[in-house]
Amino acid sequence: MRPIGFSTGAIARGDFRRAISLLLDHQVRVIELSALRYEELAPLCAAIPDLDLGGFTFVSLHAPSQFDRSLECTVIDQLLQVSQHGLPIIVHPDVMYTPARWTAFGPNLLIENMDRRKPIGRTAEEMQQVFDVVEQARFCFDIGHSRQVDPSMTEAWLLLHAFREKLAEVHISEVNTSSRHDPISKNAIAAFRSVARYIPEQTPIISEALIDEGQSDIATELQSARESLRDLHLAVA
Repeated sequence: MRPIGFSTGAIARGDFRRAISLLLDHQVRVIELSALRYEELAPLCAAIPDLDLGGFTFVSLHAPSQFDRSLECTVIDQLLQVSQHGLPIIVHPDVMYTPARWTAFGPNLLIENMDRRKPIGRTAEEMQQVFDVVEQARFCFDIGHSRQVDPSMTEAWLLLHAFREKLAEVHISEVNTSSRHDPISKNAIAAFRSVARYIPEQTPIISEALIDEGQSDIATELQSARESLRDLHLAVA
């Protein structure tokens, strides 16, 4: 069965312990620990050795999406401690101010494609520029970002074909015109299905649909994710 889970930040912003408890209550076994805001990183990193994560089959951590260039080494040092526990680290390419420094993570670094606000990482060509420097890094495919950049899903297809061998995690949600991660609509489901067959069935799927203010609920978004990817058994060789 497709491994589908949630980002803690989408469920309970800034309260990863509550999110972990909610996901375990729903028997969800795939989780991404969110430190999207810089101030969330240190508390999360400090807590990880003592968190009860044994009920999950896949755990990753999302690095802060914004921080000053002067903090890059501090962020890397904190994330390397987490990486030593075997957790994959998801990072946005626009905060990799000095890409060569991020080679220290090896294949535990997952670089995510970006929404249209960002200056890099939006297309396969732009992602290739990053992977040319951080060669061992793997790929976190954000299907919502790719649809926002190119609603025809052509760019999504190009990303999946260019970095299929590197694909290690998928983010799913509807990304609106303001680049906010909304619950998945029927239109988004139809668009996502057009490239679902190119995502290997064993790849962990993380919902980033914001439900922290009652926009939706865990069960509904997990079902929407399944519906979005229901043609995965047709994956090409």
